[in-house]
Amino acid sequence: MTKPYRITGAIVVRRHGPPEVLEWENVELTRPAAGEVLVRHTAVGLNFIDIYHREGLYPLDLPFTPGVEGAGVIEEVGPEVENLRQGDRVAYTGNGPPGSYTEWRVMPASRLVRLPEEIDDVTAAGLMLKGTTVEYLVRRTFPVRQDHWVLLHAAAGGVGLIACQWLNALGARVIGTVGTVEKGDLAKEYGCHHVILYREEDVVTRVNEITHGYGVDVVYDSVGKDTFEASLDVLRPRGMLVSFGNASGAVEPFQPLVLSQKGSLFLTRPTLGHYYSEPDEVADGCRAVFDVVLSGSVKVPVRQTLPLREAAKAHEQLQARQTTGATVLTVD
Repeated sequence: MTKPYRITGAIVVRRHGPPEVLEWENVELTRPAAGEVLVRHTAVGLNFIDIYHREGLYPLDLPFTPGVEGAGVIEEVGPEVENLRQGDRVAYTGNGPPGSYTEWRVMPASRLVRLPEEIDDVTAAGLMLKGTTVEYLVRRTFPVRQDHWVLLHAAAGGVGLIACQWLNALGARVIGTVGTVEKGDLAKEYGCHHVILYREEDVVTRVNEITHGYGVDVVYDSVGKDTFEASLDVLRPRGMLVSFGNASGAVEPFQPLVLSQKGSLFLTRPTLGHYYSEPDEVADGCRAVFDVVLSGSVKVPVRQTLPLREAAKAHEQLQARQTTGATVLTVD
């Protein structure tokens, strides 16, 4: 019987369902092939897309290991890898197959970027997917400029707190929706200019009051079904709704004529993979993310850490909206 190259502890999903389907198992790894490296994870990011994969909203072939971002150290380099070496500190984002909920991982070297010395591993694990998401949203999906009015749903979340800061640095006027006063105070601390408590206030009415009837130039909406109609109703004529998540469920079908009736609006449903599909795009996007962090314009709000083995608990907290900022799963 052939001895396995390496055994690693990993979270494995064998059936779609609630957090309880996240089980800790020992998994065999193969030796890095051409173009691959072996990464020892030190920290793994938690994201809402992990929940979509676990539940089957974005179905993956079973069984699978979830997780789309991580940070760690290269322990072994396979043949034909020229730009990375053993001992390099690296991180990666979600432009590839999931699998980061594991202690060790063999993966393509092309997915990895070297970490600047000034960015620690836990920060990187809370930054990569959320930071690159904000990058493509505010730089490329709708390029935000000075004095643009922006409505940002879930402003106190992991993406939201990074977006508040980045939008502020661009000179935008940021309105954020949050569920509690405490989350509103946190959003303001990170650069949100106006806060709407969506459980107590009518979002459309408050946006009209804040903008003096102008509306907003763009809405960034990661919530989905519960916020979609209001997101359309707060846009100025020819404004854009960027729907990039489904935290409350998928948006129900609607007639495109609605966009015309509400002011010749634009609607897009982007994903990171389509903005980070080419090596030059990956390099440019990650460089922009690292630059805003190193400049001090964006601070990464890692506000919860749990051991990787407690991934189910982390999923429960995120799905119940009990978290703020980023959550990182640490690896001993």
